[in-house]
Amino acid sequence: MEPAYLLVPFLGGLAAMAIRLPPLVGFLGAGFALNAMGYEITPELSTIADLGVTLLLFTIGLKLNIRTLLRGEVWGGATIHMLASTGFLVAFLALLKFAGLSMLHEAGWTTFALLAFALSFSSTVFAVKILEERSETRSLYGRLAIGVLIMQDIFAVVFLTASTGDLPSPWAAGLLLLIPAAPLLRNLLVRVGHGEMQILFGVVLALVVGYALFEQVGIKGDLGALIVGMLLAPHPAANGLSKALFNLKELFLVGFFVSIGLTALPTWETVGVALLLVVVLPLKSALFMVIFSGFKLRHRTSFLASLSLSNFSEFGLIVAVLAASQGWLDDEWLVTLSLTVALSFALAALLNARSSPLLRRAQRHLPDQDLTKLHPADRPIDLGDAGAVVLGMGRVGRGAYDRLSQAYGMRVLGVEADETKVAQLRAKGYTVVEGDAADPDFWERLELSDRVEHVILAMPHHAGNVFALDQLQGSSFQGRIAAVVKHLDEIEPLRRQGAQAVFNLYDEAGSAVADSAMKADDTEPPRS
Repeated sequence: MEPAYLLVPFLGGLAAMAIRLPPLVGFLGAGFALNAMGYEITPELSTIADLGVTLLLFTIGLKLNIRTLLRGEVWGGATIHMLASTGFLVAFLALLKFAGLSMLHEAGWTTFALLAFALSFSSTVFAVKILEERSETRSLYGRLAIGVLIMQDIFAVVFLTASTGDLPSPWAAGLLLLIPAAPLLRNLLVRVGHGEMQILFGVVLALVVGYALFEQVGIKGDLGALIVGMLLAPHPAANGLSKALFNLKELFLVGFFVSIGLTALPTWETVGVALLLVVVLPLKSALFMVIFSGFKLRHRTSFLASLSLSNFSEFGLIVAVLAASQGWLDDEWLVTLSLTVALSFALAALLNARSSPLLRRAQRHLPDQDLTKLHPADRPIDLGDAGAVVLGMGRVGRGAYDRLSQAYGMRVLGVEADETKVAQLRAKGYTVVEGDAADPDFWERLELSDRVEHVILAMPHHAGNVFALDQLQGSSFQGRIAAVVKHLDEIEPLRRQGAQAVFNLYDEAGSAVADSAMKADDTEPPRS
């Protein structure tokens, strides 16, 4: 492969980062630059692009929680928005044709529907990166946005599969055997451990068990990669595999974005049409806001989730590429859509960077909400008559909970971010609420009463405990705070920040943390 295929995308990514835009914008620009320099799409680049898309779907499957998708605000919100936005965009494109736009002069309703469908998606890559930068992927609005994105991805994969027009082979029924084989695959996932074997196993699952096997029986291989990822998703090790494949997937996706730019060069007309299409982006965001509010979510949740989804998607480009390969769209539209996606990323980056002031401004004009009628997951968090709160119900948190309730007879409330663990703990008799104390939204919903005398910080990540301690200090909490750390150098900063007792995880059990939290003397030095 020519060095330019590597150097130009790298420089494009650097240029995008320099002006605080996602590197994807630079990769698309690099494709146009290579095209202008006379380069063409090569078989190697096409293969890399296909691998990126397949690995993207596989990693999406690894994160797929079926129960999240079954929530009304997720599947209902995604479906309603897909139908409504597609209908609106079809009408908008028809209006542009009526206004005399030459690119739409010979376009029919099929072209309108394909373009509108492609533009109805939001970018999984962009939204997830925005949420990760804020450390809010586990917040309610973050999980809502990711759930909607996964539903959109499923819609796209179904379209990609159905678009070939070929019926699957009778042997396709044999794929059902993957369901009983899933425990074996999960067991292998544990046995391969970490490092290169873990990455290789993930690639084999995505490209061989997923893509190649499904293609052999006449089903779109991309759908196969998504399904195989879903079969592994329930296992705790699936998250580690997803992280291990992250950089590999991102590298291959560079080839996809560059290949879009190599399709054709933009003209003044395609740039103008792209600008016209970006104009509808605020309406797409407003539609999300209306739909989420209809499911009784707080204005804050609806607004931030909508803002995260206020962009066009790389998946829309994948749909457009397939449509062009089938002769349903002209290559000129691929250029237009790629420019539209790039411009939407630039606009979305600016909007999300100002999410807090935009939210404050929007809340002044939004109607008041009845707190008692809000979605159960978005209502204020009432601590009831709890005298102690344990943030993080892992092994140490449960030990502290048990000690406080059994040895000291206190009413204890646990807070846990993992909804699956919450259900399991409730079944065992624990009083637990779902919430992420590392999420600012949790503290906005929390009603911290004077009855709470003790707070145990037992979350697995030091940054989360630090953030929670900041929030407690900011709320003028007068009770006693105890914390657990994994590393010795984390003890003193927490003590200086106001924690009366800090313990090293590997030296202290949960019961010792609870004992310390109950002591009146707060001068005892931490044991380490």
